[in-house]
Amino acid sequence: MSIYQQILVAVDGSPTSEKALDEAIRLARLTGARLRLMHVVDVMSYFAGYEPAMVYISDTLPLLRAAGEELLAKDSQKALAQGVSVDSVLIDDAVGRICEQVAEQARLVNADLIVVGSHGRRGIGRALMGSDAELIIRYAPVPVLVVRASEAPAQPAAEKA
Repeated sequence: MSIYQQILVAVDGSPTSEKALDEAIRLARLTGARLRLMHVVDVMSYFAGYEPAMVYISDTLPLLRAAGEELLAKDSQKALAQGVSVDSVLIDDAVGRICEQVAEQARLVNADLIVVGSHGRRGIGRALMGSDAELIIRYAPVPVLVVRASEAPAQPAAEKA
């Protein structure tokens, strides 16, 4: 029996999310685990408060759903192309925070591991934007692997001068 049988991967289409997916695919290939990809349609991140609610319901939400479905299809195909068993779920009626949705999904699929990307914000950026990865770690019912964003390549000392 493998250490990981079901790995949950939260994806949002960012480069960091893609790195997390790549790492989850590597782990799944090594352990024979199945992947569950999830994407949460986060309408609140687009809500400015200036438009009537019907604009979001009739215009914005369908666009966000379509983008989420396209992302999940692309990421699922990437896993399948590497021989990894995968399914996906789009959550578009989420009540509560993203971290709660990830934890609930982990429970529903009996995940052994959650894989997420982190942008690695520090200081004021983290204070203002928050850290979804940090909150997922706090709420998660299973271990969480956090894949960090790439750091800018270091310049050799000779090029700094």
